[in-house]
Amino acid sequence: MRGGLALLAGYAVAAAWAAALARLLPGAAADTALVATMLSFVVYTGAAIWSFAARSSARAAFGLLIAGALGLTIAWLLRGGAA
Repeated sequence: MRGGLALLAGYAVAAAWAAALARLLPGAAADTALVATMLSFVVYTGAAIWSFAARSSARAAFGLLIAGALGLTIAWLLRGGAA
């Protein structure tokens, strides 16, 4: 269970935060996308560690759900039109 959370939910959390960070960081679009992608590896590692460090699988899933929802909310709120 925890391995699946680390693999699948960790990837989803990292992707959500990559999208959010690409919109949050200042600079050119290509540069911010590159930096956000590199930072998402750190987020993915943290999500995997969290999935094994939590007291229960349910708590791990809830924490990853909250982290992913926060990243998606930030990305959605900062979305812009096509340039």
